[in-house]
Amino acid sequence: MAALVLAGAASAAAWAGPPADWTTPIKPFHIVDNIYYVGSEGLAAYLIVSEQGAILLDAPLAANADQIERNIESLGVPLHDVRLLLSSHAHADHVGAMAALKRDTGARYAASAGDRWALENGRNQGDNNYGIQPFDPIKLDEVVSDGQKLRLGDVELTAHLTPGHTAGCTSWSMTVNDRGTSREVLFLCSITVAGNTLIGNRSYPTIAEDFRATFAKLGAMQADIVLSGHPDTTGILERQAQRADGDEDAFVDPDLLARLVDAHKESFEDALSKARSTPQRP
Repeated sequence: MAALVLAGAASAAAWAGPPADWTTPIKPFHIVDNIYYVGSEGLAAYLIVSEQGAILLDAPLAANADQIERNIESLGVPLHDVRLLLSSHAHADHVGAMAALKRDTGARYAASAGDRWALENGRNQGDNNYGIQPFDPIKLDEVVSDGQKLRLGDVELTAHLTPGHTAGCTSWSMTVNDRGTSREVLFLCSITVAGNTLIGNRSYPTIAEDFRATFAKLGAMQADIVLSGHPDTTGILERQAQRADGDEDAFVDPDLLARLVDAHKESFEDALSKARSTPQRP
């Protein structure tokens, strides 16, 4: 099924020029129950439709704002019906269009305290090898805590703080009805190192400890369907193609979360070991 994408190479190198697929339009599609993909070919955005309006999770790259809005409206959801905006983490490739979506929908925006400074100042935070990638600042309407549940109509999402990739990285979970079967869906915040400084990170000194705590936390969780901010991480588009070919359970993969955690934990430990063996600049 989905190949495990270990490197954060795109994040580290992308800003010399973002990969073309990050802004390549694709037709929105249904994933499961009331969850729809409304992002680009290379960056995900998810629309969750409730009886009292819709929730948008992530709004990647400012250049994608119009595309995301068109995708939402093409599903028969007026922009003013989007009532709640959420994000996975404060990087431009996941919240670059959020300020525009907030303005155009009038929806309230909720995110974690760990990413609040970055979101409201419009720039990623933490030492890394790819520099500062600005985006339009986004004012938070609500700060969410670990385990907090947010409701809109008949939809309930639970926030799981999974820091490391950013200090406020937040994964979100919900239960869906998949053709009569109850399934747990996890919108996984990135768990890649992706160019972050792991030793001597002055603006994020607890990054290594946070990564390890996140791997332990996610390793104890269960999810039937895992959805990611970079669709290739969990094979979103490949799974959609397989379902179009008749595999109705293409998105169901109860072992995927464990495989991802194991693989990314190994990648993190390798990066940490290399960082420890590299002389640190004063």
